[in-house]
Amino acid sequence: MVNIQQLDPNASPLDYYGWELRRQREAHTLTQQQLGDVIFCTGSLVGQIETARKLPTREFSERVDAALGTGGTFSRLIGLVLRSRLPSWFQPYADLEARATYISAFQTQVVYGLLQTPEYARAMLAIDHADEIEELLAARLERQRILERSEPPALWVVMSEAALLQEVSSREVMREQLAHLLAFRDNPWVHIQVLPFSAGEHTGLMGSFNILRFDDDPDIFYVESYDQGHMTANPSVIKERSVGYARLQATALSPEDSAALITRVMEERYGDPS
Repeated sequence: MVNIQQLDPNASPLDYYGWELRRQREAHTLTQQQLGDVIFCTGSLVGQIETARKLPTREFSERVDAALGTGGTFSRLIGLVLRSRLPSWFQPYADLEARATYISAFQTQVVYGLLQTPEYARAMLAIDHADEIEELLAARLERQRILERSEPPALWVVMSEAALLQEVSSREVMREQLAHLLAFRDNPWVHIQVLPFSAGEHTGLMGSFNILRFDDDPDIFYVESYDQGHMTANPSVIKERSVGYARLQATALSPEDSAALITRVMEERYGDPS
């Protein structure tokens, strides 16, 4: 068992979270069990989080803040903790994504990460990371919180029709995923277009990519391979890919026609067989 006195708060965001939780709890003269009783969990769970052996959740963090009157300390820390659980090569992009004011994404095969349902995301993550799926899922869902901010980024997603037809996990999961996409129809900051197979050859056939735009920083082009990501602010690349993205938008179905196609696929391909 980790000795809390030897836990280095500088080792990682998770270690710091555990160290600070222990410090705040003791400052309120509460045992682990007493704190657990207040926030509706076991004292054992509190101890595991204090010793960095268990990943805290956002709900746990919010309850701790309310119980200890810490002014949102742990609700802020949890974002850092969850982001640190992302693959190291992906973290720089996630940091920029969280600061972007405009996100343009093109997806060739799957639903864009910020728009995935928990069960769809779980199935995707389980392909190569079954041993750490819960941590990665929590981190992905944390990324999606940028769409819930009072001033969220503008998100424009163009996805191939293949993303609708590629069954992930089960018919039920896909039905829920497509319904989730349709739920964004009235969101003024999220626009979804489907690029139909009938479009033929197009500039996105080389693969998925994202373009991030900022208020005061250069635009970023991002593309990833199997186990790494590549980012560049090279003006010539940004210009070329921005034009390419505009062509994809022009070729894709309108948001309204895209919603109609998503609805049709959801009902005809993934509808209740009974």
